[in-house]
Amino acid sequence: MDGPFVIAIGLIASGDPALTGTIALSLKVTLTAVSIACLIGLPLGAGLALARFPGRGAIVVASNALMGLPPVVAGLLVYLLLSRSGPLGDLALLFTPTAMVIAQTILILPIVISLTRSVVEDLWSEYREQLRSLGAGRLRAVPTLLWDGRVSLVTGILAGFGRASAEVGAVLIVGGNIAGQTRTMTTAITLETSRGNLGLAVALGIILLLITLSLNAAAWGLAQSARGRLG
Repeated sequence: MDGPFVIAIGLIASGDPALTGTIALSLKVTLTAVSIACLIGLPLGAGLALARFPGRGAIVVASNALMGLPPVVAGLLVYLLLSRSGPLGDLALLFTPTAMVIAQTILILPIVISLTRSVVEDLWSEYREQLRSLGAGRLRAVPTLLWDGRVSLVTGILAGFGRASAEVGAVLIVGGNIAGQTRTMTTAITLETSRGNLGLAVALGIILLLITLSLNAAAWGLAQSARGRLG
């Protein structure tokens, strides 16, 4: 009898439909969540870096603290919002990919906001006088500062993608792990391992590991490229 690693390689090589479908759904959900988190988090983080208002310090502390938000807590919050008795229950989004996207966005958003705030704040301190001499105030300077900090920002966004793609608790709570609808790589690994279907679990584990390695390699390559350009 073939071992789980041999079966896993066979499933990957043959493009098993259950395997590819799970991978495709996982990537779709996570990429959507990352995109939404960036659309919201980049301008919010930049605004938080440059604006000065009462309570700013508390918001900075809260955004930093939420970077370590336990996934199961995020999943529980989304579940309470989307359940039938919740304020958004009429939308019938619970146990759908949309609910999973919402949960993952909540996990990624604090990372994007905090990273953007830190990067933009440092760049503004460094280039403030130059930008002001060119007539660029705080608001007009935002696109320039985001562009200058793009390498650090992309590295952080990749880290957010990695966190979301490897997450189990939140997507399991709000997605339900329904085959062909809400089953992701991480939840499938948990289920198939409990079933004793180690071949599929190992195949998904290999793919997830390759994705993680690729993300880290991309982040390292971007950092090295930036250092090279700066001499």
